Amino acid sequence: MRKRLYLCLLMLLGFSVVQAQEPSTRTTAPDPATVRLVEVVGGFQRPVLVTHAGDGSGRLFIVEQYGRIHVYQNGELLATPFLDVADLISTSGNEQGLLGLAFHPDYASNGMFFINYTDTSGDTAIVRYTVSADAPTRADPQSAKIILQIGQPYRNHNGGHLAFGPDGYLYIGMGDGGSAGDPQGHGQNPASLLGKLLRLDVNAGDGYSIPADNPFAGNNQYAPEIWALGLRNPWRFSFDHATGDLYIADVGQNAWEEVNFQPGDSAGGGNYGWNFLEGTHPYSSAAAPDGLTMPFFEYSHREGGCSVTGGYVYRGEAIPDLQGVYLFGDYCSGVIWASYRDGAGNWQTNRFLNTGDTISSFGEDEAGELYLVSHSGTIFRFEPTA
Repeated sequence: MRKRLYLCLLMLLGFSVVQAQEPSTRTTAPDPATVRLVEVVGGFQRPVLVTHAGDGSGRLFIVEQYGRIHVYQNGELLATPFLDVADLISTSGNEQGLLGLAFHPDYASNGMFFINYTDTSGDTAIVRYTVSADAPTRADPQSAKIILQIGQPYRNHNGGHLAFGPDGYLYIGMGDGGSAGDPQGHGQNPASLLGKLLRLDVNAGDGYSIPADNPFAGNNQYAPEIWALGLRNPWRFSFDHATGDLYIADVGQNAWEEVNFQPGDSAGGGNYGWNFLEGTHPYSSAAAPDGLTMPFFEYSHREGGCSVTGGYVYRGEAIPDLQGVYLFGDYCSGVIWASYRDGAGNWQTNRFLNTGDTISSFGEDEAGELYLVSHSGTIFRFEPTA
């Protein structure tokens, strides 16, 4: 029932929703000449996300790593932040801070949203807030309810992304805990929440419950929150609104960056290989077991990149040539790639744009139009050239 309600909401917001279909196919690569990046708004301090509330308002919410969420409405950046949690977070590590934001699918009626940050002890906190009862452009800071805390042994690899899936559940990307090489073995430890993608039911009470169909629910060898494992530092994942397919960009160690795919009808439980593998390449001295899920695309640091940034499948209307194409980038090189399936069902990935920006995130608005977040402070929108 919850999934059907969520899909209905997406259709009301203008998304075309088809459940458990194959990824879109095409016979030719998208043409970079049809697309340009246009500055929307700038002046931010280390922005890491742009998203929307799904409430029909058309607003954009811009997340700064230093702890503030700003509102861009009707072509104007509002002077007062939507939420400021700067006093609650740690930013002593380059990868720490306010890292994720997700609005509940029923935000228009319940006013709930969730954030992911590293607290003053450096540990991950997933916190629920509600919008202020008398000021729709501001959150109520007194409404904070911590629903999950996860210890972080090091300052890096915190993951941080949050997103609601087509099933109405909250998905949480967690890195392996940091340092280098996963020294504590979290990626393959079934009892650890680190190095995983988690899936929680946050729709009742102040905490969370385990969805009955989580792949390891009832298996006492696994933490029941786990949806997928074997991740190093998933920096942005997203669901295709038309198919429910899941794309996970996982930051590599010293040599390879990877992007993973999970079909919309998956029952979860996939193991993406870290730290047996970095991409498709052996990393640890231990032999990789059978049954690992390989990335559909990887690229080496020799090509100039250093850290993959996951994006979105384009489902807007402004740029027809991008329909069904997954766009993602690299933080260091500023390169954007375009991935799609050809007529034979094979993955094709091409360099699409060279932005020259430090790409910290992508984002989308309620109409499915795409945005790029430059860590240096600017939000861009993908627009047609003609």
